[in-house]
Amino acid sequence: MTSAVEKALSRAKEAMKSNQFGLAVSICEEHLKAEPNSVVCWDMLANVHFLKKDYEKATLCFEKVVELAPKSPKSHQNLGMFYQSIGKFNEALQCFQRAVNCDTNYARAYNGAGNVLVNVGQVDTAQQYFAKALQLDPQFADAYSNFARVFFIKGQFQAAAQGYAKAYSLDPEMKSALASQYYSSAMMCDWSGYKEFSKVASTLGIEGEVVSPFPMLKLEDAPERQLVRSRRLVTFNFGHGAKWQGARPSKRPGKLRIGYFSADFQDHATLALMMGLLRHHDHDKFEIHGFSYGLIKESRSLDEAKNYLDSFTDVERASDDEIAELARQKQIDIAIDLKGHTKLGRLGIFARRVAPVQINYLGNPGTIGADFIDYMVVDKVTVPETHKQYLSEKPIYLPYCYQPNDDQRSIADTKTSRADYGLPDSGFVFCSFNNTYKISPREFDIWMRLLNQVEGSVLWLFKGNDYAAQNLRKEAQKRDVDPDRLICAEKLSQSEHLARQKHGDLLLDTFNVNAHTTASDALWAGLPLVTLPGEQFAARVAASILSAANLPELIAKDEADYEAIALDLALYPEKIAALKQKLNDQIKTCPLFDSEGYTRDLEAGFEAAYDRYLSGSAPDDIEVQRKKS
Repeated sequence: MTSAVEKALSRAKEAMKSNQFGLAVSICEEHLKAEPNSVVCWDMLANVHFLKKDYEKATLCFEKVVELAPKSPKSHQNLGMFYQSIGKFNEALQCFQRAVNCDTNYARAYNGAGNVLVNVGQVDTAQQYFAKALQLDPQFADAYSNFARVFFIKGQFQAAAQGYAKAYSLDPEMKSALASQYYSSAMMCDWSGYKEFSKVASTLGIEGEVVSPFPMLKLEDAPERQLVRSRRLVTFNFGHGAKWQGARPSKRPGKLRIGYFSADFQDHATLALMMGLLRHHDHDKFEIHGFSYGLIKESRSLDEAKNYLDSFTDVERASDDEIAELARQKQIDIAIDLKGHTKLGRLGIFARRVAPVQINYLGNPGTIGADFIDYMVVDKVTVPETHKQYLSEKPIYLPYCYQPNDDQRSIADTKTSRADYGLPDSGFVFCSFNNTYKISPREFDIWMRLLNQVEGSVLWLFKGNDYAAQNLRKEAQKRDVDPDRLICAEKLSQSEHLARQKHGDLLLDTFNVNAHTTASDALWAGLPLVTLPGEQFAARVAASILSAANLPELIAKDEADYEAIALDLALYPEKIAALKQKLNDQIKTCPLFDSEGYTRDLEAGFEAAYDRYLSGSAPDDIEVQRKKS
């Protein structure tokens, strides 16, 4: 490398550090006039354009590097990483293969290919690629982290936690591995590192490496930091996103075209909640389009949902650019992101602006933190006026609960007894059917005190995984509770799970991340729950659900009140019987399960959001008022 090149690169790097991307581009382009075949300058220019989110120019530059250095595995690797980042998975795999062709011992190419394979659902094959990368480079922190991700997906949480811990030990700057290690431990209810993790929680994703906000929901109830994490992650991956380039029409279309984008068009909680909404959408006013980028192609729920959609498109193998272009061709007016930062979410689609109005809805329990998402569907319990500051989106306030529900959900007609589920014939049955990662020592301490105070009572828990079941039994024993009083509920079909809840007496909610679908499931099945609302959206959902079910008396003021409500209901059979009767009497008439009324409210919110766009007004708060019938 000549001294002139070194100086140019040094100046360009300094410009990039201070976010002077235009200056960095100018420096590189000026030097390339003198040395048009400088590989390092083309590579630098490619990276600057990538950071600017100018993917068209970045593509040309990365391809130029490959043209100038076709035998360099690094040039193919960098192009592959770029393609992967913009959702061009097939092209990325081809680049990684070419890198291996250049050097069969190039560990980074195997790691890159494994990442792509995980994204397209080929987890077993991906595992082999990560193993090969680690065989070639045993100190490869990123490969350890990716290997751990495979174990997590397979439900092998102990191996996942160990893999993430190894990655973090090799690279202490890899804060995402630390967060994932904690999340893997939380899935197992392994609280051995709970205090240590809690000490560093406030810095994860706030300082240093960006971290996904979703696993952090469990670690701390801090909506202000969740907003920072979300914004940092989105800015790092997508910048500010594209602006809508379409011409603004002179009037509202005859039908607004709504596009729902999700990986969960299958037998999944999201689609179960939305079925009533899809059934009741007004097709005289709206066209409803589904875009599925999930791995599962067939399910009973999908078959039903397709009956309510004007079109359904499987876009799992398409790149973000291709999906965005398809949505524009379909002239989608309002694009709904049902995933956000949750597993398999593809925010890159929305960063490309697929519609003039883009909305965060249902799947992501909090803000996305993106300039390119205009609105979030909420209610006054999940997001009080004082909490709007924690959203990057403008709120669309629905009059009751933000969560949709299906008023035609079937409950299996079973003739089961308590004994069929390992429950005692008599005695109070406390329940927790939340996913295991939501449980912390904070709730568990209260639950064990309740068992000690209510003779003959048991705690009926969703099993989740063997590790969690074993660890919770050990934790019960530490608190002087017979582990046999913890009964595991195995996974069942949705209708059978609803049916078995008739054998429970009271659902005990978790705190930082509440019961969401689990809460409305319980109420629909006739099982009341007690909750304690926190600060962040995920910690306020059950309170919203109870408010819309006309059961505000089950919303606690603090931990002592939470425990007192549960204890009172457990000690006085007439009180829990009266509560269950109240729930049964109003279940079909309360706002929570008014699927048609909910749909009209949500549609009014969609129309108001689009009308603001149509008038040239910036997104702003929208408050939907229920129309009188």
